[in-house]
Amino acid sequence: MNDTDAHRAILAIWRIEQARLIAVLARMTRDVGLAEDLAQETLVTALERWPATGVPENPPAWLMTTARNRALDHLRRNKMLNRKHAEIAQDLEAEQSANRDFTPDIDAAMDDDIGDDLLRLIFTACHPLLSREARAALTLRMIGGLTTEEIARAFLSTETTISQRIVRAKRTLSESGLAYETPRGQELAQRLASVLEVIYLIFNEGYAATVGEDWMRPQLCEEALRLGRILATLAPQEPEVHGLIGLMELHASRTAARTNADGEPVLLLDQNRARWDRLLIQRGLAALERAEALNKERGVYTLQAALVACHARAPSAEATDWTRIAALYAELALLLPSPVVELNRAVAVAMAQGPQAGLDIVDRLADEPTLKRYHLLPSVRGDFLVKLGRHAEARVEFERAAALATNQRERDLMLKRARETAGR
Repeated sequence: MNDTDAHRAILAIWRIEQARLIAVLARMTRDVGLAEDLAQETLVTALERWPATGVPENPPAWLMTTARNRALDHLRRNKMLNRKHAEIAQDLEAEQSANRDFTPDIDAAMDDDIGDDLLRLIFTACHPLLSREARAALTLRMIGGLTTEEIARAFLSTETTISQRIVRAKRTLSESGLAYETPRGQELAQRLASVLEVIYLIFNEGYAATVGEDWMRPQLCEEALRLGRILATLAPQEPEVHGLIGLMELHASRTAARTNADGEPVLLLDQNRARWDRLLIQRGLAALERAEALNKERGVYTLQAALVACHARAPSAEATDWTRIAALYAELALLLPSPVVELNRAVAVAMAQGPQAGLDIVDRLADEPTLKRYHLLPSVRGDFLVKLGRHAEARVEFERAAALATNQRERDLMLKRARETAGR
């Protein structure tokens, strides 16, 4: 195996194993930042040795052993190993008293409960103490396994900015004295909301990029889906986890139909539904069903998944149950009062009752401060005006939407709609 092939193999394995390594190391050291550093040192060791010796027969075990040995060396240097062994011995003694046949094994004790360790790591990386941007960067780095360069590219930022953001986040967690543990009770609910928010933030940035020349960044969508699936495995009784999974799966099912051959956006009503991914739809609907079975009172992600499911179940835009979608948006507004939710409800109302009904709602949102720079407000208003035959006004709205759009593809689409409207 040449160096290039070896490096490619190492990085592929690393992407899968990194979160597990950091989770175990964080449990050993009780320091997430240190755990991430030790894991990176393990990667460097693999990059140095594997091209010469070949990829080990069991790469994950090699990485775990190497990483754990580095952690033990660090603990010895800091005179902490005896205390750590004492803690583990106490745990083993308690377990032994409950099971006479139990044989103490310190190595096994450091390797068990991988699922719990990953859950602790996810909750730590997504702690509300950090900013949303820092949570997203840290989560993609430690759990998603993305490099700083990849994260910077995904969010159209610089490596320096992302690196500083990650360093500050780790320092904040280290200096805050936070316990490295899965929260319980009310704190669990609060922290879970933060975890779900970060995962959905990552997905949304991939599904509809805020800035740049590409409308979508599939890698971010894939990472968010992977993180969500991990969380669903680790917290199977949390309905909103499954609700978020359903929401992302159903949205992701449209990916192939959302752009044309030139990469230009294709709006929902114009999409070729034959290109929607039926497997992702099935998985999304199953996740939604699971969420609703766990709790009849749907949360914000489960409600949004139910909304998207209405589209997924309809063979065409005309066959969509827009009345139900409008009702679901009204229900969502009670849980998540937001002008954006109301704008989305306006679209559903217009489809169910006619463009004037939708325009009446949009006009009531005209003075909302949070929508002053939101390009979709004039875009939606322009669409209603076109349907009402008020083409001159619609052109102005599309031009305004183009001026507000920060994504080049969306800006081009709005300008195209303005030109088409002007020609009518």
